[in-house]
Amino acid sequence: MKKTLILLIFSILFSNPLIANTKFFEEGLNLYKNKKFDEAKFKFEQDIVFNPKSEKSYLYLSKIYKTLDKIDLQEKNLNTVILLNPENEEAIYNLVKLNLEKSDYEKSKKLNKRLSSLCKKFCIKSKKLNIEIENLSKK
Repeated sequence: MKKTLILLIFSILFSNPLIANTKFFEEGLNLYKNKKFDEAKFKFEQDIVFNPKSEKSYLYLSKIYKTLDKIDLQEKNLNTVILLNPENEEAIYNLVKLNLEKSDYEKSKKLNKRLSSLCKKFCIKSKKLNIEIENLSKK
């Protein structure tokens, strides 16, 4: 009886934050897909409170900030994703695109080299970016 009670208490204490954490991200993702960016932003931020290493939440926050045209916050969140996972291709790709928009061709080139060295899903996009960087840097 004692063991059952202890097990029940532990399962309640340790499972609820994990469930809440998953719920926050999933709710944020659904809101993002429905273009409810302010509400989605709040859910992703809640997810980060429970899991500060949630690279997916930081990635989606960067996408929201891009939509809201808040470049500095977009870049900050992309850099956080890369800090948490240096091999996140989507974050590196988005950062290359952002640096291209800011006319920082050297940084774009460097990041794109990094992307092409580890690419699995973004190989074709990386090759296209390389051409775009070369063309824009010549102007």
